[in-house]
Amino acid sequence: MAGAALEARIAEWRGYVDRARTIEPAEAEELETHLRDRVDELRAAGLDDDEAFLVAVKRLGAIDAISREFARTNSARLWKQLVAAPAPAERGGGAGGLRSALLIGLAAAAVLQLIRVLSIATSTRKLDTQLFGLPADPTWLLRNAGMIPVAAVAAWLLVRRRPGLRIVLATAIPFGLVALAVNLMPSQLLLSGDGIGAQTLVLTALHAPIACWLFVGLAYTATGWRDTGRRMDLVRFTGEGLVYYVLIALGGQLLFGLTVAILMPLAPGVVTPLLEWGVLSLAVIAFPFAAWLVELKQSVIENIAPVLARTFTPLFAIVTVASAAVYLVLGATQPFNRELMIVFDAILVLALALVLYNLSARTEGRATRFFDIAGLVAVVGALGLDAFVLVDLVGRIGEHGWTPNRVAAAGLNVLLFAVLAVAAVLSALQLAGRRPVAALERWLMGTLPAYSLWAAFVAIGLPLLFASG
Repeated sequence: MAGAALEARIAEWRGYVDRARTIEPAEAEELETHLRDRVDELRAAGLDDDEAFLVAVKRLGAIDAISREFARTNSARLWKQLVAAPAPAERGGGAGGLRSALLIGLAAAAVLQLIRVLSIATSTRKLDTQLFGLPADPTWLLRNAGMIPVAAVAAWLLVRRRPGLRIVLATAIPFGLVALAVNLMPSQLLLSGDGIGAQTLVLTALHAPIACWLFVGLAYTATGWRDTGRRMDLVRFTGEGLVYYVLIALGGQLLFGLTVAILMPLAPGVVTPLLEWGVLSLAVIAFPFAAWLVELKQSVIENIAPVLARTFTPLFAIVTVASAAVYLVLGATQPFNRELMIVFDAILVLALALVLYNLSARTEGRATRFFDIAGLVAVVGALGLDAFVLVDLVGRIGEHGWTPNRVAAAGLNVLLFAVLAVAAVLSALQLAGRRPVAALERWLMGTLPAYSLWAAFVAIGLPLLFASG
């Protein structure tokens, strides 16, 4: 049930809308229905009444100019509410807020530190024991370093959302199965052979958390996983979380740098243990903390990730098109080394991210059309660059055969190329007025599970596939 303060806010907005001569009463009624539905969704996600109202008005402004103007005139009040310290009974002190994020982060850090100690003791032959019936293994830390922070974010989202037993099980069971598969895999599959084992160990460590992010998505969207809008919210959450995490990491580096500078002259023997225990622990704790920050500030006035996407899309378009032209003229016959292939994979991932976050911040108008065109040019340039990589990969595989790295690189390239190629066609049709922008959004959101499924195959399937090597 909406409180009196919330009803007063909605009445204030409705009066603002009714005073606009271009809005008919029936249209105002429909807008109010949309506003109330969005407010209810945001309140269910954990926002208080004031935040839910102002965020809902901001989002409604994407389709309604009057609401957009209302949100703009109320920006100062919104920021004052969000910057002010929350009361103890609000989010920060509640079960779904800062306290639970820190507690879950501390628990995850403790688990990872235990694994680190066991891994070190095993690798130095100081320990020959079992943990939960499993033989200690020096590769445990690398296997779990990515999955445990992701599990912490999923756990915090479940605590905050409280979506019900069905969603909890749908998140926890497949996550647990992936973790078991990664940890039960014999180390001989990951470390044996002429370098192939080392490839599969690193690939497993890198791709296991990506595979598990799909289950974070289930925790985040709850029963709305099939809804395109909720998947787009997950994309916003992921991008914002990465931005906050990078900012936290930069602050942590400064903090530890100052700590080392202070302690090194006084107690140099303390510095190394402090870094070993502190850096890894804080790196894990920062994951649920970053998620809490995203939820605290979600969609306030403008998300950070879309702002960055809007800033860099035109520059990225220039760089990719110019680079493709250079390679076409000068480098088409030159072999690509592995490092350059990784760079090109990163270019495709960045191109996809720019498309997604430009789409998430999209509003109607000339400025939007400019960014739509810039995004299409960037994608076409990235596809041109990727064509060189695919041709070279085919040549390398034909000459030297398959390796785990080549399978992973080829699969990722093909997947991203297919997604971006269809996205480019849909973008061109949208710019020509022949397809709605919703078609592009449905396509991109529909392909999200494919990345986790491919990552799961790389993390678990490739070691088994190359076991004979």
